[in-house]
Amino acid sequence: MKEFWVDARPWKKEVVTAALESGADTIVAEESGKVRALGRVRVVAPDGDLAIGRDVWEVRIAGKESEENAAQLAKSGYVIVSAEDWTVIPLENLVAQSDRIIAAVHDAGEAELALQVLEKGVAGVLLQTGDPKRVKETGAVVHRGQERCELVPFTVTAIRPAGMGDRVCVDTCSMLKEGEGMLVGNTSSAFLLVHAETLENPYVAPRPFRVNAGAVHAYVLSPGGKTAYLSDLAAGDRVLVTGTGGETREVTVGRVKIEERPLLLVEAEADGRPYSLVLQNAETIRLVDEDGRARSVVEIAPGDRVLGCIKESGRHFGMAVKEKILEK
Repeated sequence: MKEFWVDARPWKKEVVTAALESGADTIVAEESGKVRALGRVRVVAPDGDLAIGRDVWEVRIAGKESEENAAQLAKSGYVIVSAEDWTVIPLENLVAQSDRIIAAVHDAGEAELALQVLEKGVAGVLLQTGDPKRVKETGAVVHRGQERCELVPFTVTAIRPAGMGDRVCVDTCSMLKEGEGMLVGNTSSAFLLVHAETLENPYVAPRPFRVNAGAVHAYVLSPGGKTAYLSDLAAGDRVLVTGTGGETREVTVGRVKIEERPLLLVEAEADGRPYSLVLQNAETIRLVDEDGRARSVVEIAPGDRVLGCIKESGRHFGMAVKEKILEK
């Protein structure tokens, strides 16, 4: 998850208000009291949660010496880096050495570039502006998710009842759109795109904040390439929502509902390998076909093709590990 910092020096109440409304993680200010009067957020100030010169350093890059100084300081805390010509900051060198680099930027375009350096990007950006509109534009860039999932078609080989079991509805704090859903899998090596409950149907009103994601044991793809068991999700957790083009965004879990329901086992293959997913057996549960259309599990049949993604297998506490792990 990338961090969104906003610089309020000298004091800019409108900028701080816009930052809080845009989900800023941190405000850099001359003192913390005015910031805390507007909302609860981490503050970098002499009397704040973090302090310049103790937890956070500011380095203007002017050559190799200042670059090396920034890299050294990053061993002890965050380093905000800037330069006269922002585009020549050697961010690649710094990002390769540290996960604590915060790039000083002035607009959404600069933020987007910094977040993509060496693919993994900087840890976050510090927006320096007096324009509340730029704050909102930059916040949208930071929070929309820089990760992409390469979606590929899986061919359904079987779909059949799997008895009763506990399934998980993930209710998010965001309104999901048609074509969006969560990537869920029986194993950590492959995930199918389970569509959000955004569509009208004769049985129940749409719940566009919800994904009826699957059985309790299944993995859901989370930010940073991590996974979580559906049964472990709780209010406040962050998960990835993925669109049919592979674009992602992070959303916050507001509630998790686990209830006993009839289940279906969906078996599918991609690249000649078999995979599977257990879902609730109900008309409102949908996968996404290769044309991007939501298809109910009660309509899907062997031979149909649905979207998903293949990942490196093997997980330890949700993180990918390079070891031999067999999942069936």
